[in-house]
Amino acid sequence: MPPSTPPAIPPAPRPAPRSKTDLFFSFSLLALQGFGGVLAVAQRELVERKQWLTAEEFVEDWAVAQILPGPNVVNLSLMLGDRYFGWRGALAGVAGMLSFPLVLVLLLAAAFAGVADDPHAQGALRGMGAVAAGLIIAAGLRLVPALKSNVMGLAPCVALMAATFAAVALLRVPLLWVLLSIGGLGCAWAYVCLGRLAAKKEAA
Repeated sequence: MPPSTPPAIPPAPRPAPRSKTDLFFSFSLLALQGFGGVLAVAQRELVERKQWLTAEEFVEDWAVAQILPGPNVVNLSLMLGDRYFGWRGALAGVAGMLSFPLVLVLLLAAAFAGVADDPHAQGALRGMGAVAAGLIIAAGLRLVPALKSNVMGLAPCVALMAATFAAVALLRVPLLWVLLSIGGLGCAWAYVCLGRLAAKKEAA
């Protein structure tokens, strides 16, 4: 008799928030680390440390959070909370993002009011701004490999990124027009690529 085939091993379950409380405190910790560099912290916590999202999922969710009204990371917490626990999870995620940072910002604002005109304090803020910019750039570069699996291909993604940077940073085009023009072009090209992919699957 031929040897029996061993049963297939089911894939391990993906890491996920254990509860709404876990979601609340996870986003609270994330928010308290995000001094201007929330993107870098969110990518490290959600993708690398907790593994609630893959790099590709993080890029997609962050893109949606970017174009929605309001702070990007708050939008992301709302989306992720809703995905796991519905509207209660969305509220827990947003509350985690806002509660402790709100108290901290109020305390810092009260402390900073007395030294706002001091040159040393202004120089410290400029230094922190440079560090925050560096954190955002580093996180963006770390996420570039995730674009290799994007349906549009790496080269078009890089071209759209370069066009967006030129429009916003160099030409000072308002963000609304950038979203409508370059964003619309990206959506149209993604639609074409998805159609080609569907046609190939049907042909196969």
